[in-house]
Amino acid sequence: MRYGVIADDFTGATDVASMLVRAGLRTVQAVGVPRGPAPEADAVVVALKSRTVPAADAVAQSLAALAWLRAAGATRFYFKYCSTFDSTAQGNIGPVADALMQALDTDLTVVCPAFPENGRTVYAGHLFVGEQLLSDSGMRDHPLTPMRDASLPRLLQAQLPAGRRVGLVPQAVVAQGAQAVRSRLAQLRAEGVRYAVTDALDNEDLRAIAAACADLPLVTAASGLALGMQAVAAGTSDAAHLPRTDGLAAVLAGSCSQATQGQVAHWLAAGRPAFRIDALRCADDGEGQAQEALAWAGARLADGPVLVYATATPADVRAVQERLGTERAGAVVEDCLARLARGLVALGVRRLVVAGGETSGAVVQALGLEQLRIGPTIAPGVPWTWAPGPGLLLALKSGNFGGADFFERALAAADA
Repeated sequence: MRYGVIADDFTGATDVASMLVRAGLRTVQAVGVPRGPAPEADAVVVALKSRTVPAADAVAQSLAALAWLRAAGATRFYFKYCSTFDSTAQGNIGPVADALMQALDTDLTVVCPAFPENGRTVYAGHLFVGEQLLSDSGMRDHPLTPMRDASLPRLLQAQLPAGRRVGLVPQAVVAQGAQAVRSRLAQLRAEGVRYAVTDALDNEDLRAIAAACADLPLVTAASGLALGMQAVAAGTSDAAHLPRTDGLAAVLAGSCSQATQGQVAHWLAAGRPAFRIDALRCADDGEGQAQEALAWAGARLADGPVLVYATATPADVRAVQERLGTERAGAVVEDCLARLARGLVALGVRRLVVAGGETSGAVVQALGLEQLRIGPTIAPGVPWTWAPGPGLLLALKSGNFGGADFFERALAAADA
């Protein structure tokens, strides 16, 4: 194993793993900190559920993952967070990155959430989602991590201990290539900067940054930087191969992002079978809601894929949060969808698409999965994965990713 990746949620882990596979690296995703020996792979991605937990817990989980990866032989490390820099004023990106830097005894890292293939770019240190600043995008209303500032240096500085300095590698430098980026990083290091935010507008920029960072023990980034590693990672052409899997198919959607709302609406507009989960009923009778949904699905699965969704508009989410509180509102829905995942697999589902980072984490844990082999990309940032225990093809999709027809495209790709 050459590369060790620590991801702060499950869809983020499959996202970065898919980019490593595209770079030709045989990649395994571990669910939580592994307990056994390292798998046969070029890269291992440790998927944590640490994005929204208390900062101290996120740091402890991340350091445990780092310790295992180091013991398994990894020499380069990658802290993966979302391309929309999902976090709060307290963290967890800053605290985790700082703890990893101290553990690795390194004095400089890069901060690169850019993922141009999914419309995430950085210019003048500001994060854009498509043509909008992050703070003007749908992320400003995220139920757990509302993002209302687009300045990455400001966002990160607020999360770091006093005295930690944040600098910028501007687009004018990145456009000159890897050597110019190296020179800028050396200058920032000499000035006492520990965190270098990198502008990036396209994949060529990512390749230049990845090449310039080839000797850094640690990088912090979204998955785009891993795609840039194609130029520096000597990989293999069959890294994405997975076994063919027959069986029933289903989609579980818990995300309330604009992208997932559009995907659910597209499915419904096509007249495909769908069952809506009521969050308030989950709070009163989660088991009953799950059993009703399973009975509904069981009567239809033989005729084709079904969708079960808790996706809702921001106004509906706020209404539920006002009744239940933010934390409980999310927890009851995740628990219901996790029950559903277990039930669907018991009914014979072997191709399962899950939308939403928190939902994906709950589903993977409920199914008791420990490792996923990463396969071909469905859409930028979303691969099919293989869980050998149940013989399950599983697609874990960040709520923000994919076009309107993503669910249909994913299932069609599984049949190909």
